[in-house]
Amino acid sequence: MNISRAASNRKVNITIHIVLLATSVVMILPFLWMILTSLKTTTEATQIPIKVFPSSFRWESYKEAFEQSSFSYYYFNTAISALMKTVFPVIFSSMAAFAFARIKFPGRTLCFFLIISVMMVPNPVFYTPQYLMMSKLGLVNTVTALWIAALISPFATFLLRQFFLGLSKELEEAAVLDGCNPFQIYWHIMLPLVRSALVAIVIIQLLWAWNELQWPLIINSSPEKLTLSAGLATLVSKFATNYPVLMAGAFMAVIPMIVLFFIFQKRFIEGVAFSAHKG
Repeated sequence: MNISRAASNRKVNITIHIVLLATSVVMILPFLWMILTSLKTTTEATQIPIKVFPSSFRWESYKEAFEQSSFSYYYFNTAISALMKTVFPVIFSSMAAFAFARIKFPGRTLCFFLIISVMMVPNPVFYTPQYLMMSKLGLVNTVTALWIAALISPFATFLLRQFFLGLSKELEEAAVLDGCNPFQIYWHIMLPLVRSALVAIVIIQLLWAWNELQWPLIINSSPEKLTLSAGLATLVSKFATNYPVLMAGAFMAVIPMIVLFFIFQKRFIEGVAFSAHKG
């Protein structure tokens, strides 16, 4: 009986691994195709029948993509925008989440509901009022306009609140007896205990900010003020049929996020898994 069950479990595990391997291959193939296309000539990239591997590795497409567009500005603007859209939301959202989870005050439930209700509204709904605000402040076509309207994240507030609610009340009570005020409890006790959630939120915020397309195109028009995603959109119009240059630009845009994920993948997976359990 045990032998039969072990054989059945082995078959299930093999099936699961085969499915996961096939899924991984399907997900990796477009990325590999992007890299191979960036190393081809234009003729090879459009050749019928399809030529998978280039005759020789051609790196000129990367040089052309960098020189024929404002890639240095794109990287700088994207880095600044992503940094601001990550640091400030994590700080402010963690403070708000701690208050909603641990501090009792009048209207707490209503305020939390209002913040969470923002998550149910599509982002394009906010573009018009945000643009009018930026216009009145004189921030249109500036790098500041890329991030100033995203200083708090309802998603991060909701997620961190779930983590704070799961922490033991005895820790907070002991800190109060030791003379800690609410900010000291938040900073020295509660925040270190939700480190996995913070790392997951940082990566999610970075990915979202790094890949954002619509808002940079709406608020900025100068090439020197665009982000990578918006800059790649302009490459499509400039190199509409030069696929190697387009793929080279796309690859240069995703490299930082790939490196970031491989560095923090353990923390990211832990945070996402635990947040799903909390949800």
